[in-house]
Amino acid sequence: MSTEPKNKKRVLASGVFDLLHLGHVKFLEEAKKTGGENAELVVIIARDNTVEKMKGAKPVMPENQRRALVEALKVVDEAVLGFEQFDIGQVIEKIKPDVIALGYDQTGMEEQVKKYVEKHKLKIKVARINKFEQDELDSSSKIRKKIVEKFAR
Repeated sequence: MSTEPKNKKRVLASGVFDLLHLGHVKFLEEAKKTGGENAELVVIIARDNTVEKMKGAKPVMPENQRRALVEALKVVDEAVLGFEQFDIGQVIEKIKPDVIALGYDQTGMEEQVKKYVEKHKLKIKVARINKFEQDELDSSSKIRKKIVEKFAR
């Protein structure tokens, strides 16, 4: 007999998670909360090639290191690398989430997810996680900029 609660929800979150920072941790904590008590959080880490296509440059940290760092976070139950060819349908079929949590800056992704969920009549909640209070180093690009400013003397 399994001791797992039957109503345990699986939450799916995704991102690049380059230069891991407090904003990432807060996003993942809030994402997990969208699944309620005892939720399981599975995080898809964007592949280096996907990031390069989306942002025009490879991430600072390689995909395997980004995945390992995210999975090491207490709030994360499992972190996996995304598919080489991004396909939201493949991700949903593989992970089978009850909730898909999206960051404040994932607007294009939100449209894709909602269209897929509606088209396939899936009972998946799509949750938007708001940005947290402004902080000097709340994004990877701000961290990069600060490093350049500090060491370009």
